[in-house]
Amino acid sequence: MPRSIARISIWKKAVPLLVIILSSFLGIASRKFGYILPPFLAKYTGDTMWALAFCALFRMLFTRQRNWEIAIIAFDFSCLIELSQLWHPVWLDRIRSTVFGGLLFGFGFRYIDLFCYAAGCVLGLFIFSLIPEG
Repeated sequence: MPRSIARISIWKKAVPLLVIILSSFLGIASRKFGYILPPFLAKYTGDTMWALAFCALFRMLFTRQRNWEIAIIAFDFSCLIELSQLWHPVWLDRIRSTVFGGLLFGFGFRYIDLFCYAAGCVLGLFIFSLIPEG
């Protein structure tokens, strides 16, 4: 395999992992240290980074899909998770009461989160479009 193709292949695997790590860190930090951020960023960064992280995860899982398809898959997934917050069976609320479950499934439906998810997926589309094909 030529060096340039090997380098592109490494980028295609490493970038999504780096995006997951960085967006997770930024999203959690925006919630934990929101008091030092402008109110707009404190309120919406976490949900935007959540969608970006899932965009990166789906980029890693679905390697043959185009970037715009990955963004749509991530947005649809994010919307389904948000809509699930309207449903409160006991077993799901138990999962949500854990730290990991709360981070993954959230707690209550907010329509404004759908805009954050769209922003996160568009950001993911932009980031992954910068990686050369190969």
